Parts: sequence; structure tokens; C-alpha cells
Amino acid sequence: MKKKLLFLGPPGAGKGTQATLFCKKYGLNHLSTGDLLRDEVSSGSVLGLKAAEVMNRGELVSDELVLSIVEGRLVNENDGWLLDGFPRNVNQAHSLKILLEKINQPLEAVILIKIADDYLIERLLGRGRKDDNEEVISNRLKIYREKTSPLIDLYANQGILKQIEGNADIDVVFSSIEKALGT
Repeated sequence: MKKKLLFLGPPGAGKGTQATLFCKKYGLNHLSTGDLLRDEVSSGSVLGLKAAEVMNRGELVSDELVLSIVEGRLVNENDGWLLDGFPRNVNQAHSLKILLEKINQPLEAVILIKIADDYLIERLLGRGRKDDNEEVISNRLKIYREKTSPLIDLYANQGILKQIEGNADIDVVFSSIEKALGT
């Protein structure tokens, strides 16, 4: 089974849910960028203090800082890992590839959870979050497509992209992921 994974998909596609389930079943380390940043900040580490300073100004944490945090989590990881939420663009993907080669842990497979826009918008509106309205969701999808579409092509050209239909029940999507990864 492939144990060095990346999950991609639009906001609300279920990446985090599927990643959590997959990591729990197969004993992989779930590396969600948002969780990593929050953990690092709460630990009070040097990287965490740098991240907190940037986040408190309402700015995005730099790629270099995120990569440093990811490296710290992966450098001694032998049981496998699953990245969720990073990389978000081609530059980040190239930096990640260099890091993974440096620590001799190359990415083995990328799972793209595809989902139709109308289904996705309905799902996100159903969450009931204050910031989830059609205009905000449409903008988030536009940004996702602009930044992430090139990533999909990049990983497809590397021969490691597996596409999964996300318009299904959680357990059906999970089974599709398992099948795509040969588990």
C-alpha cells in the first residue's frame, strides 16, 4: 500500500473527513496544514512563535515556514503520512518535492476528490456557517480552480494522480479511495 499521500479537492469535498478516516484505519500521520500551524503555535516552538506573529497580523504564513513545519513532522516519520491542504499551488508543490527528496520520502500517490459545483454548493450551504453563502463559496471555488488546476495536471503528468468521485456517501468515497490505492 502507498503510504506517502496527498489529498486534493475543492473546499467542502470531504478531504479532511476522508483523510481522518483513512489515517485512523491505516495508521498514517494526518498532516493537515491548518492543524499543523495551530499545533506549532500552541507548542510555543520557535516556528510556532513565527507563525503566530504572522497569523496575528491576519496574513498567510509563508511557504517556507509551512515547509519547515511539515519537514519537522516528516523527517522521522516511518509509518506513512497523508498531506491535506498543502500544497495549494505549483510553487508549493515544487518546494514540497524538493523537501521530500531531501528526506528521502517521495510522494507516492495523490487522490483528487472531484465533486460537481452544484452538489458542492448545496453541501457547503447546508453546513450553516455564517461565512458560507453562494457568493463566498463561488469565489472560493474560483480561487481553488485558478490555483489548484495546474497541480492536478502536474501530478497527472507524474503518473501519481488518482481521481475519485466525491458525490457519494462517505463510506462509498472511502471505498473508492481504498480501491484507487490498492488496499
